[in-house]
Amino acid sequence: MAEHTTTTEANRRHWLATASPKAAPAIATSTVLILARIWNANGAQHSIGDAALMGVLATGAAVAGGLAAAGRNGDPAVTGAAFTASGALAVAGVAGYADGLPLPLLLWAIATVLSYALAARYWREDRRESVAYDRHTIERRETQRHVETVEVIRARASVETARVQIDVARESTAYATALVAAITARNELPGFNPDALIGDGLPELPATVITAKEH
Repeated sequence: MAEHTTTTEANRRHWLATASPKAAPAIATSTVLILARIWNANGAQHSIGDAALMGVLATGAAVAGGLAAAGRNGDPAVTGAAFTASGALAVAGVAGYADGLPLPLLLWAIATVLSYALAARYWREDRRESVAYDRHTIERRETQRHVETVEVIRARASVETARVQIDVARESTAYATALVAAITARNELPGFNPDALIGDGLPELPATVITAKEH
């Protein structure tokens, strides 16, 4: 039960973390609209000075965005921030100056749609980079796993080869020991004739063995 609760909470946090960036444009434009209407109720309605101030600020932000976009070393983040600020100031100025809600709501809807259109481009790029990174990570893991598998097979083959060589050496030693013991025992019997053994197809004895027998 506790594990199920922990899993549910983790899924909920993951869902919130995923959905929060998607709601950011709507939250931002809604915040601007609410603050502008509060400003409207506190003296900004039909205030030429306030409207002119917001217009100058919006124009300045738009000019800054245009210069950043036209520059050779322009930063896309700075350009986007400048144009976003220009749009937000324009919406705030109109929403603060206007009488009713239709025009501010229309501007809010347009600003929200444009914000999502701009954000979708960055989301696609992030998604593309994330997919490429995941693919690269998977390929690297598969390559590492293949290398490890090859090394394990090679190590096992080396171990088996060494084991076979050890077994062969042991068998050779045991055979040589048994052969020496047999020859020694046969040598102690009366009437031992090495030439007869060689004639029967046995390998020729070393000269040292024959010499030792003769002495």
